[in-house]
Amino acid sequence: MTHDPGVGAALTVDRRRSAGSARRTLHRLGMKLGALTYERSVLEALVLSRTAVLGPSANGPPRFLIRVDEFPHYLARDDPERYGTRNSRRFHRVLADQGIRYLLSVVPRPAFSPLDPQASQSSHLDDAEIALIAEMKNDGVMFGLHGLTHRTRFADPRRRSELDGIADGELTRLLEEGTASLAELGIDARVFVPPYNRFERTQYRQLARRFDVICGGPESVTRMGFLLTPSWLGDAVYMPSYPPFYARASEMLPAARMLVEQEVGTWIPIVLHMGWEQEDDFESLAELTQFIAPYAADWSEFLEIAASTARDN
Repeated sequence: MTHDPGVGAALTVDRRRSAGSARRTLHRLGMKLGALTYERSVLEALVLSRTAVLGPSANGPPRFLIRVDEFPHYLARDDPERYGTRNSRRFHRVLADQGIRYLLSVVPRPAFSPLDPQASQSSHLDDAEIALIAEMKNDGVMFGLHGLTHRTRFADPRRRSELDGIADGELTRLLEEGTASLAELGIDARVFVPPYNRFERTQYRQLARRFDVICGGPESVTRMGFLLTPSWLGDAVYMPSYPPFYARASEMLPAARMLVEQEVGTWIPIVLHMGWEQEDDFESLAELTQFIAPYAADWSEFLEIAASTARDN
C-alpha cells in the first residue's frame, strides 16, 4: 500500500496534554455557545499541518472514518422490537450496500435497564446477534469494544458513564472481560469507544496501553478538552468526533458536501447511531451514505498507518 505522507503527519499535530479542569469546562461551554467549532478549531489546524508537509498537493478528497455506536443497541434488551437485531441489520445493510467499511462499537454483555445504576441484570450476546456480527465481519466491518454492559453508574443524564469512579483493578477486569468476549467471536478489538463518551481523564493512560485508538465525542470535552482529532495523545491515537459529524445523518450531509468541495484531504471522524437514523426509516442515512461512499476510508488502513507512525516516533 502506498501511504500519503500527510496522513501520518496529521496524527502528530497535537501532542498536548489534556487541558486543566477549568479550561475543559470552558471548552465545553465554548462548544455549546458556538465559539469552539469543529470546522474552525480543529479542521483548519489539521489542514494547515497537512499543507505544511505536502504543499500544493495537500488538496484532496476528505477521508471519512465512520464509527457506529453501538451493537447491540443499549436499549435492545428493554425494547427488542424497536432496537433489536432486525433494525440493526437494516441499518448495516444501508452502509454495506454502499461498500462502506465502518467501525462498530460492540457491547459484549448488554444490560437490562442500562440507565438504572441500581439494576444488575445483563446477558450474553444471543445467537441472532452473533450471526449478525459474522455477517458484518464478512462485509468488512471492524469492531471496537464499547465497555462491557453499557450500564451507567450515575442516573443523572449529564453524568452517565460506565467507567467513571471505578478503581484501576475494576477497570482492568472490565476491559479484560470485554476483550475476551470479543476474542471468542474472532474479534481483536484495537479500538475503545467509551459508553456515553465518558471516562475519567486519569483512566486514559490505562486505556492507551491496551488499545491503539481511544474514541470520544462531545461529552468527552469536559474530561479531555477540545483537542484535535485524530491526534497522538500518550500511547494511542485519540479520536473524538464533534458536531456536525456527531449528529444525525440529515445534519451531517451539508457539512460533508462542503468538505468535499473544499478538498480538505484529511481524516474526518463520523459517528452514526442506529436509534437516531430509524426515526425516518433510514432515509437520511441512505442519502448520506450514498454521497460519502466514494470518500469513506477503511479503518484497517487507518490502523495500519497509525501503527506505522507509532513505530516511526
